[in-house]
Amino acid sequence: MNTMNTSAAASPATAPATGRWRQLVADWSSDQQAFQVSWGKAMMWIFLLSDTFIFSCFLTGYMTVRMATTVPWPNPSLVFGLKVGGVEVPLLLIAIMTFVLISSSGTMAMAVNFAYRRERVRAAILMFVTAGFGVCFVSMQVFEWSKLILQEGVRPWGNPMGAAQFGSTFFMITGFHGLHVTAGVIYLITVAVRLLRGSYDAVGKTGGNYQIVEIAGLYWHFVDLVWVFIFALFYLW
Repeated sequence: MNTMNTSAAASPATAPATGRWRQLVADWSSDQQAFQVSWGKAMMWIFLLSDTFIFSCFLTGYMTVRMATTVPWPNPSLVFGLKVGGVEVPLLLIAIMTFVLISSSGTMAMAVNFAYRRERVRAAILMFVTAGFGVCFVSMQVFEWSKLILQEGVRPWGNPMGAAQFGSTFFMITGFHGLHVTAGVIYLITVAVRLLRGSYDAVGKTGGNYQIVEIAGLYWHFVDLVWVFIFALFYLW
């Protein structure tokens, strides 16, 4: 009798917890929202977290190699300088690239703002502008690579200006980042085109949800943030 009373008393206390677990399992199994975060945003955060580990490993390896080498490291101010009117201007191209990429973060933020205000045309235009900034950045990076390879003779396995590891770390880190920018440009253009077509206004699961613009913005801001670390550690150090 006492056992039955104890079970009956414990049942109301455990019922809410069981109900919460059942609801959680139901959300996950039916591909719905869990933990008050949409699946798209959650998966983007997980992807960015994994990408953070990769870039951290690259930059940590670069710093370790640079501090360990006994051969003088090339001076970035001289390697990445440009001649303007016969005068060598240190880091001019890199400064312009950084300005372009940071500016693209501003246009992307405005695109997200207009998307949540459901002004899809303005949001799409700003996404195209952001993608244009990305194309400019990649184009300048191609010019930078061409100058180093063709004029300076820098190779992944060595260079005539100092430590051989300079070429391998430079091409690996900037190339991997440039690949992310290129993928981001394609991603932004794809979302912007679908935004103009009204694909996210359809009735159904999306229900006019423009959160995809914010998800694309998360990726783009991450790419910009990574460049700040590359700029500081590779070009200013």
